[in-house]
Amino acid sequence: MSAPKFTTLGCRLNAYETEAMKELSQQAGLTDAVVVNTCAVTAEAVRKARQEIRRLRRENPDARLIVTGCAAQTEPETFAKMDEVDAVIGNTEKMRPDTWKGMAADFIGETEALQVDDIMSVTETAGHLIDGFGTRSRAYVQVQNGCDHRCTFCIIPYGRGNSRSVPAGVVVDQIKRLVDSGYNEVVLTGVDLTSWGADLPAQPKLGDLVMRILKLVPDLPRLRISSIDSIEVDENLMQAIATEPRLMPHLHLSLQHGDDLILKRMKRRHLRDDAIRFTEEARKLRPEMTFGADIIAGFPTESEAHFENSMKLVTECDLTWLHIFPYSKRDGTPAARIPQQVNGTIIKSRAARLRKAGETQVVKHLASQIGKTHQVLMENPHMGRTEQFTEVTFDAPQVEGQIVTATVTGHTATQLTA
Repeated sequence: MSAPKFTTLGCRLNAYETEAMKELSQQAGLTDAVVVNTCAVTAEAVRKARQEIRRLRRENPDARLIVTGCAAQTEPETFAKMDEVDAVIGNTEKMRPDTWKGMAADFIGETEALQVDDIMSVTETAGHLIDGFGTRSRAYVQVQNGCDHRCTFCIIPYGRGNSRSVPAGVVVDQIKRLVDSGYNEVVLTGVDLTSWGADLPAQPKLGDLVMRILKLVPDLPRLRISSIDSIEVDENLMQAIATEPRLMPHLHLSLQHGDDLILKRMKRRHLRDDAIRFTEEARKLRPEMTFGADIIAGFPTESEAHFENSMKLVTECDLTWLHIFPYSKRDGTPAARIPQQVNGTIIKSRAARLRKAGETQVVKHLASQIGKTHQVLMENPHMGRTEQFTEVTFDAPQVEGQIVTATVTGHTATQLTA
């Protein structure tokens, strides 16, 4: 009998939850199983999940194949109908010990084969905090799950449910354990990170959590925040950006577009000037601040003029690390009902132009770092990342997981050299 094999598709949060599922399945005694943790962010992500399931079945003909994750939550019947699949479990169920005890039984009955409840009825974060996931250098801590907003293009709230926050005391205790275990950097993760605290007593903000972590865990060298919604950034988070060198000067922004009309049709809560103003204010407080961003190309009704506003936003916000998404129709979302006036060829072309603009921005950033000295967290003996999350390569081997001081001597198209 062999231990279960896990495959993770999609976001960092999924990867975090896979680690938790490994622990739960091990405790339950599950063997000879393959678990696929799916993503639903685009139609392409669902297609890839189905493709991966077929491949895994061919490679593991006798294993029990279990499908979970956001695609399993939003389209359970799609996967339940696949001949390759033995069981489908939802995003809430995958974090329950009893689910895995049932999966470890000798026989999965019909009632257990499809376990996907209404995610919108979930009001608490699952008790699946794990001590350290990632590499030896960096740990990820989930502090929030779900989303209360309903952007017209997005299926994720239907896969993740409404926003739920992990209490600050629980987060601080976990980070203390991670630091005691030797981690030099902790990344706070969530689906809608800036909504953290809205469902907790006194409704604290993300900035309150950041300041509390930095105060109560003085031995933590580096704290990093993953993707945020800039319009929801609070005063304490801006204060932390300005005054806390241990908070890393890199933020990934959920911008999605650069045109006001398209932003309104997306049901976003910010306009282009809000994004520009935020990046300018953050840089005044912290000149070395760098920004990544999510941008969608080819949203229904996007004209060339609308698209050009996204292109201009890349330089107006001086974005560096771009995640570009060609628009993908997701059944069940309001945007899917909007007549698509942009054909697939144009969508691909616009996405490619945005990526090219991003590549130009990366080279500009890399060139600006030559001669500067950075504290680099080593991810492996020959590569680490600066405070701004920029990769640095070293000829001489370094100690993995350690923070080393290095002066930048040059760069390639994507990395610094030291």
